[in-house]
Amino acid sequence: MDLNFFIAAGVLIIIVLPLSLFSFYTNSINPNASKCNAPPQAGGARLFTGHLHVMSPGELPHITLGAMADRYGPIFTIGLGGRRALVVSSAKLAKDLFTTCDGAISSRPDTASSRNLGYERAMFGFSPYGPYWREVRKLISTEVLSARRLELQRHVLMSETSRSINELWSLWSQNADVSGRVSVEMKQWFGDLNLNTILRMVVGKRFFGSGGGDNDEARRCQRVMRDFFHLAGVFVLGDTMPYLRWLDVGGYEKKMKETSKELDLLVGQWLEEHRDREILDKGEDFMDVMICVVRGAKFQNQYDPDIIIKSTCSNLISGASDTTSIMLVWALALLLNNKHALIKVQQELDDHVGRERRVNHSDIDKLLYLHAVVKETLRLYPAAPLNGPREFTQGCELGTYNVPKGTILFVNIWKLHRDPELWPDPLEFRPERFLTTHRHVDVKDLNFEFIPFGGGRRICPGVNYGMRMLHLVLASLLQAFDIWSPNDKVVDMSESGGLTNSKATPLDVLVAPRLIPSLY
Repeated sequence: MDLNFFIAAGVLIIIVLPLSLFSFYTNSINPNASKCNAPPQAGGARLFTGHLHVMSPGELPHITLGAMADRYGPIFTIGLGGRRALVVSSAKLAKDLFTTCDGAISSRPDTASSRNLGYERAMFGFSPYGPYWREVRKLISTEVLSARRLELQRHVLMSETSRSINELWSLWSQNADVSGRVSVEMKQWFGDLNLNTILRMVVGKRFFGSGGGDNDEARRCQRVMRDFFHLAGVFVLGDTMPYLRWLDVGGYEKKMKETSKELDLLVGQWLEEHRDREILDKGEDFMDVMICVVRGAKFQNQYDPDIIIKSTCSNLISGASDTTSIMLVWALALLLNNKHALIKVQQELDDHVGRERRVNHSDIDKLLYLHAVVKETLRLYPAAPLNGPREFTQGCELGTYNVPKGTILFVNIWKLHRDPELWPDPLEFRPERFLTTHRHVDVKDLNFEFIPFGGGRRICPGVNYGMRMLHLVLASLLQAFDIWSPNDKVVDMSESGGLTNSKATPLDVLVAPRLIPSLY
């Protein structure tokens, strides 16, 4: 090693060590402890970094924090380098957060992902709470994800689902083995279907299957969306120790910039295609709506109109395609591991729809057991188990504790949904609970015992879309096909880390049609 290496190492130690010691000291010892009732602090903090190891790529933070809640209770704090974070996993405390304290916790922290992936926080999912976020959220809620808009667009959901079912039947007819079954990887199938659906709604195009576009562009789009969600959930050392940001430990900021550039090129291309055609009114898709609205309105912000359009459309596409696909994968995996429930779903479809026609939107409300299966899936495997980090923009009284301004907030939905006081036998897959003891519980539960989409002002705006897609796709698939796991083996339920809670391994299944050929 040359002299320059030792000089650089010495400078690093001289700069970093005092700052780290100061950060550790100020975050471990509360100088106002005698003046306020602070939440309990979790043990196991490491020198300088606190509990950052809990959030490392090799860990599943919601599970580790859930285990810590067993020891420290439903509210405790952890140290994340130079920041303090509050972890909550109680329905009662969640209710206080999303009602009484909602104004104080409706902002997002300024992070590497929000800057690099979120168009410098123009993307509404990363935006701080304020006039700009409210304007974009209102636009999304009224123009693309409202119940009225989804009703107008239901032909898109129906046609894409029907087309995917038909293509699966074609695959079976051409490749079935001697047992009359064909192997399918369902994570890819669900992903293609959901991306086609949301792309048609947002930018008016589809990629996969018959009538799709360039397959290379399609896979590129899917890969970018997957990288986006993975990187959005990575904890970057520089976010909690800003003086180390220049090191870019793990190379995450570099990867974020590369992914953001690729996503911007994709969405920018679609924006140019839209501008090349004359739009006389609000057009067919959401990008048309955005072009018209942004052209005629002044958003209270510092962003270029193109940035507003691209960031908003990117957020909608990435969010809707990723989370809905994840939930469909978990639902099917749970049904394959609980064959009695799978039989019940198909029997319900036979009783209310039959096998002489295909299931449609008007049938969904009658399928009560299917609804219960979807809810139980969302309970056990919420797509965003930590609900995305928030930040206290002002001090707040939570229960008997005082939480200072600047604290990061994590609501551990995964742990809350497994509270044995709220959910008897919480680790078991029991859809029947939503037909008996919890039959009145909904995804917007006012007691906050069941919050798979979060709560408060920053509740996921895609609730209506997500629930419609989950019910329609699952009903269509299970009516049209019998499904088995290979060799009837138990499906691996291991999870992967990131902002969303995806299944770590592929979901390979065997399928065979259960309807007459003319219905495909």
